[in-house]
Amino acid sequence: MTVTDVRKDPTNLTMTIVASFDAPVERVWKLWEDPRQLERWWGPPTYPATFLDFDFSPGGAITYFMTGPEGERHHGWWRIISVDAPHHLEFEDGFADSDGTPLDSSPTTTTRVEIAAEADRTRMVVNARFPSPEAMQQLLEMGMEEGLKAALGQIDAILSEAA
Repeated sequence: MTVTDVRKDPTNLTMTIVASFDAPVERVWKLWEDPRQLERWWGPPTYPATFLDFDFSPGGAITYFMTGPEGERHHGWWRIISVDAPHHLEFEDGFADSDGTPLDSSPTTTTRVEIAAEADRTRMVVNARFPSPEAMQQLLEMGMEEGLKAALGQIDAILSEAA
């Protein structure tokens, strides 16, 4: 199992997911920095992602949409806060309209990703910080935890392929 731990901390408004992979740090990092690889796992299996704009640098904007089982599109955006390849990424994440414009009415998260060698594996820690208890509750009720676990669960198959 890829995901080894999930911790929700309502006091600190965070959800942390820990995953472990049988691949080098640099290979796991490529899953984030390459939009074609990111598309293969960002989003649950029944909601594959398509990345449109992809500026993976501090201050950069990323837009994407996930396509649901009925063909409906759910748009999102990232604003990259910091990048320290191949170990650290931080970005703000939110919902968008069909043009990629952030929706003011929807909550955002700030996500920090840490990737590090751990024995003969690579450990990835994804920490989502919510702006309020209400936002945390809303996003968790929308299935954020289950969605991230399912998304991360797709990574092993990608890593097992020849690079």
